[in-house]
Amino acid sequence: MTHQQITDDLDRLLTVLPLAIRRALASAQARDQLIEVVMDLGRVPEARYPDRVRDLGTEAVSRADLALVVDQLGSFGGDNRSGIERTLHRISAIRNRSGTVVGLTCRVGRAVFGTVAMVRDLLDSGQSLLLMGRPGVGKTTALREIARVLADDFGRRVVVIDTSNEIAGDGDIPHPGIGRARRMQVARPELQHQVMIEAVENHMPEVIVIDEIGTELEAQAARTIAERGVMLVATAHGNELANLIKNPTLADLIGGIQTVTLGDEEARRRRSQKTVLERAADPTFPLAVEMHSRQRWLVHQEVAGTVDLLLRGQLARPQVRELGADGQMQVQEPVLPAPLALRPGPNLRPGPTLRPGPTLRPVSPLRLIPPVRPLLRVYGAGISRRELEQVVRGRQMPVEPAGSVELADVVLSVRQQLGRDPHVRRQAQELGIPILVIKSSALPQIQRGLERLLANQAIPASEALADSLGPDFDDDLGGLEECRLAVEEVVLPQGQPVDLLPRSARVRQLQAEFAGHYQLRTAVLGRGQAQRLRVFPA
Repeated sequence: MTHQQITDDLDRLLTVLPLAIRRALASAQARDQLIEVVMDLGRVPEARYPDRVRDLGTEAVSRADLALVVDQLGSFGGDNRSGIERTLHRISAIRNRSGTVVGLTCRVGRAVFGTVAMVRDLLDSGQSLLLMGRPGVGKTTALREIARVLADDFGRRVVVIDTSNEIAGDGDIPHPGIGRARRMQVARPELQHQVMIEAVENHMPEVIVIDEIGTELEAQAARTIAERGVMLVATAHGNELANLIKNPTLADLIGGIQTVTLGDEEARRRRSQKTVLERAADPTFPLAVEMHSRQRWLVHQEVAGTVDLLLRGQLARPQVRELGADGQMQVQEPVLPAPLALRPGPNLRPGPTLRPGPTLRPVSPLRLIPPVRPLLRVYGAGISRRELEQVVRGRQMPVEPAGSVELADVVLSVRQQLGRDPHVRRQAQELGIPILVIKSSALPQIQRGLERLLANQAIPASEALADSLGPDFDDDLGGLEECRLAVEEVVLPQGQPVDLLPRSARVRQLQAEFAGHYQLRTAVLGRGQAQRLRVFPA
């Protein structure tokens, strides 16, 4: 069981604030979970909490109020930050063009003892650890506690690189929250990478603790330190590991990203394009934690493997650690779901199936493959990858968004998109990939479509795609709407011919009459059920 003890020295912060603000924050309820006090010239001061903002009185902040606070503080550094000696509070200034302070953000600093239990086992491994999360989630608080535990409980030589005095507090004497760890201050934020190297060369640390690695020079310094055998514990700009992959400045922290051209055989084996992204080197930080809240952390115990998965378009599989109301930590190991068998083979036996389409019902028997298989790869037609990933991540579905039809096991398409892009259907038909049609790209529709796929054990790829779309799709209204979109969005503005979807003779006749109103020529192509109408530009 984890017991947390919180010390904040809040009275020390309140003493520098104007009397009216101190009175508004006098009650214990007003102080509970207070994050910061905001004072902007000409506006009513605010108290900010995790879930709300509260006005402090009715009178606007005056220049005299701001001057009262500034006069009681030490000088502001190059990052416009100041503090109160031997406390963790941080006061940040907003200045006008002439350099006069017109706003203050008074951040409450708290030393929380006990949070390190969430990652104590990771510290024992001796591997470098990276913390990520949105502002205010508690990264610096966790960093401070980690420094104390490594120095006091593990007996390591720990040096804290304290750029803004936020980890160990203001003044020359570090706050007790870092324990026996030593602290090196940084004169200017742009010199942080130099102080990092200086700490290794001059003070022989076993562990270096850094808050907010944000530049390429700092990322390079971190790699240099790690290669010298020193353990790093740091935070970085980004809410999750995927953000670092997209950030060329910090990508080196997780191994760096490079473009690789594959041979034809390797590209076919991977079922990918010939040019792919791959990790360039081993990560500087083998361990990473995404702090989604103070009670819920996602732990990546093998950053290299996670980055490789993300670069292939697959989902990360972190370990989930949550702290309950009783102080007990619960650990949820990543589950590798049994994937769906999408390609019938020679050893098939009867089993439950579904037919892709607006209404899913049992069709021909199909046997399941018992061993563990890859995730269901879904290509979204008319659905952005971001929307698909949002649904998959939010519902923790065993689904992998595919970047193209060739890489997919099934196509999830918005109904109108098949009319706009008939190439998707032709490609799916050639590859034997089924299509499931949904009404729109709204998130609830996407979720229901994926749930329908996952609720069944297999999808028969041998079903004819025209039938897989369902009878409701092949109606007069759907055919005319498809023709209208093709004419108005492709044929007329772009001057290019468009092949419509296979339709019945009656619907093709209606489409031809509709195109005739625009003085456009049409022709019927294909045989049997694959007959379709092609619309030519005038």
